[in-house]
Amino acid sequence: MSSTPLLLLIAVSAVLIGVIVFRPGVTATAGGKMLAFFVLFLLPLVCLGIGTTYHIDNSKRTEFCLSCHEMEPFGKSLLVDDPAHLAAAHYQNHRIPAGEACYTCHTTYAMFGGFRAKMQGLKHVYVHYLGTPPAPEAIRLYDPYNNRECLHCHLGARSFEEGAVHNADPDLLPAVKANKVSCVSSGCHEVVHDVASLKNAKFWKGAL
Repeated sequence: MSSTPLLLLIAVSAVLIGVIVFRPGVTATAGGKMLAFFVLFLLPLVCLGIGTTYHIDNSKRTEFCLSCHEMEPFGKSLLVDDPAHLAAAHYQNHRIPAGEACYTCHTTYAMFGGFRAKMQGLKHVYVHYLGTPPAPEAIRLYDPYNNRECLHCHLGARSFEEGAVHNADPDLLPAVKANKVSCVSSGCHEVVHDVASLKNAKFWKGAL
């Protein structure tokens, strides 16, 4: 979504408000009063609604998520040249939309997963601007990662349903689907971002 229409609408609103402030006589007529009501009350609400929609859409972007310095190592981990790194393999092979990578996999933990998650998102904003952000390697999820986020895409996929590893134990796949065995548990896909080991990692040159 482009910001141009919003900026244009704000500019028009500012001009109309200026007309009413510096030429209050225009409100003497019934039409003028209607114009003043529209300009001073309805138009700001329209700008607020469009602006909120724009910024919520923009906050889904990978670039937005990685714009905070404490998130930079997590962005770098998406380029690790190792298929065992879960986040990197998904990002580099476009198993998720590259432009919304963080939002796609962490929607429950971002600003979009219900009231509690929104409050946590606001807490992140507060800590970033007014508090002391933790070191990247100290950042943890509030709750264990739920398989639900993986199953949004993988449930029903042939590679998932018929995978040799997934079917080696007949109890494994039902347990994964029931969130009784974590997809990111030891022995499965335990290497996700691993920001503490980035200094020793090799990176995908195709991203440059």
